[in-house]
Amino acid sequence: MGMKTLYLLVPLAPLAGAILAGFFANLLGRTGAHTITSIGVAISFIVSVIIFQDVQAGHTFNGTVYQWMESGGLKLEVGFMIDQLTVLMMLVVTFVSLMVHIYTIGYMAHDEDNWPEGSKAGTHSYQRFFSYISLFTFSMLMLVMSNNFVQLFFGWEAVGLVSYLLIGFWSVRETAIYANLKAFLVNRVGDFGFLLGIGLVAAYAGSLDYVTVFGKARELATMTEAVTGWPLITAICICLFIGAMGKSAQFPLHVWLPDSMEGPTPISALIHAATMVTAGIFMVSRMSPLFELSDTALSFVIVIGAITTLFMALIAIVQTDVKRVVAYSTLSQLGYMTMALGASAYSVAIFHLMTHAFFKAVLFLGAGSVIIAMHHEQDMRKMGGLRKYMPITYATMLIGAIANAGLPPFAGFFSKDSIIEAVHLANVPGAGFAYFCALAAVFVGGLYSFRLIFFTFHGEERFRNTHDDHGHGHDAHHDAHDDHGHHGPVEPHESPKVVTLPLILLAIPAIASGWLIGTILYGNWFGAAISIADVHKGMATMAHEFHGIFGMMIHGVTTLPFWLAVSGAATAWYLYIVKPDLPAVIKQKLAFPAMILEEKYGFDRFNDWFFAGGARGLGRGLWKGGDQVLIDGVMVNGSAGAVGWFAGLTGLIQSGRIYRYALAMLFGVTAFLLLWRA
Repeated sequence: MGMKTLYLLVPLAPLAGAILAGFFANLLGRTGAHTITSIGVAISFIVSVIIFQDVQAGHTFNGTVYQWMESGGLKLEVGFMIDQLTVLMMLVVTFVSLMVHIYTIGYMAHDEDNWPEGSKAGTHSYQRFFSYISLFTFSMLMLVMSNNFVQLFFGWEAVGLVSYLLIGFWSVRETAIYANLKAFLVNRVGDFGFLLGIGLVAAYAGSLDYVTVFGKARELATMTEAVTGWPLITAICICLFIGAMGKSAQFPLHVWLPDSMEGPTPISALIHAATMVTAGIFMVSRMSPLFELSDTALSFVIVIGAITTLFMALIAIVQTDVKRVVAYSTLSQLGYMTMALGASAYSVAIFHLMTHAFFKAVLFLGAGSVIIAMHHEQDMRKMGGLRKYMPITYATMLIGAIANAGLPPFAGFFSKDSIIEAVHLANVPGAGFAYFCALAAVFVGGLYSFRLIFFTFHGEERFRNTHDDHGHGHDAHHDAHDDHGHHGPVEPHESPKVVTLPLILLAIPAIASGWLIGTILYGNWFGAAISIADVHKGMATMAHEFHGIFGMMIHGVTTLPFWLAVSGAATAWYLYIVKPDLPAVIKQKLAFPAMILEEKYGFDRFNDWFFAGGARGLGRGLWKGGDQVLIDGVMVNGSAGAVGWFAGLTGLIQSGRIYRYALAMLFGVTAFLLLWRA
């Protein structure tokens, strides 16, 4: 079997599983559906490991698999670029996806309870879910393996489409329908910018092939955009990054991601930890030869990342839904990656993408395990003391929280500290602001990470007090999650092995993946896959100062970020273990800032009014003015009325009476004579 066949096998194996599970759901049954889709993703992962080893041996690939069409010299192709950047993404996507597939077997085992009895939408929902997540894996792999903008855009839109289906999977819930519509609309805003960027590339470079476009990058940097007069390379990069802002949920296009928690928990891990939301980070890294030629674009990127990092982390400290805490944490971590991109530390951004994929998948899947144990309750105020009932879930989520807070020797420490140092060394406008946000977010990250652990697993067993009204004032969507009708005391228990095994397997790289920092960041591992201009010397300086992982850890405990993270964790311990009544007092004293954070800075309300309200208004206007007035009133009824009026007029003339015809002839002859004489 040739390598080109292996390349094709990586995306096509999950696609085959998706097709079989989707179209033959009745024939395969539940067991057949999860077996065949899991095997497809497992094949994809194993082949990705083989390709990884081949690339490590120095064999890369860039070529066309299928040419769709050629128009005016512009080729639209399906092709693969297999290099160090691609194979790292392939490994992360396929491994996390495989763990999610296994986890889903346990998590969705009782999915029929989420559907009304006799619901058509609930028919074969289990098989359909596996078909969707397998199709999502195919779409993401097509995106990361592409060697041209056409295939990139196909994968980009395909992951958006499947995420829409997955977020709104429980379609009997109004909150789920609203969440998937919100994700769809917000991503359309970003994708519009992305498409403009691709259009500019096609118009001025005359090609959509990566290598060809990158070869013309310096020529593009000397040109200006014809309509606006802006520097062309800046316009291209900012337009492309707007696409990344939507897909990777950067301010102000971040509003869709927290609401997308309405989808089943495996989707939270698959979409929001390792795959879809990292597509923008991967895309900007792949486009590094373009971004490196525009300091304006890099400045825009680093400032947007800084705002997202700090301000989304602050929202996480007031959330009470266990999944939403992790969701806002994801927004903050994506902001860190974006800051690294703006600092020209693309390899550091990808490194954090990898470590974050593991520890955030642990947190999401661990949250799902807690939700199972709590009879689908997600409010942390109704939990507490779960540590002794769920030791495996607790241990793995503690690992994820430590890694998320950036404490050594866990994975998040190495990648997060590298980002902070890269931002500190960056020489683009806005780097100073970004450095402040990065440091402040370290403290907040330690606070919300351990708040999650202490609030959920330690302290009083609040789930035993069935009369304690913790629900006052929290979001209405919580009520939709208790689908099993559970309103009495809960007796938590550890989740089945099919749920805990993926947690354990993901917790291992959440601890150890950061130890690869010397190879990935400072061993020239990415080679020509990432381009950095000579004027951006941050990565070179960091490489010179790196003296192994132990040296980095020893140095790390003497730096400000470490002590900020420890301070955040200590603050959480004091507030939720030592003085559990104090948070309520602080919230009362700081009512206005707390209200701002609980309202998420008003962005949700603004989007509901402007975008969602605008979409509804536009739809209503098209219905009333377009459909009822123009189409029905003018075109359909109007044309019928005109025919009727003309028929009535003709009926007056064509009456069948001879004297009327004679009179008409007389008037006609008279008019003719008058005109002839004139």
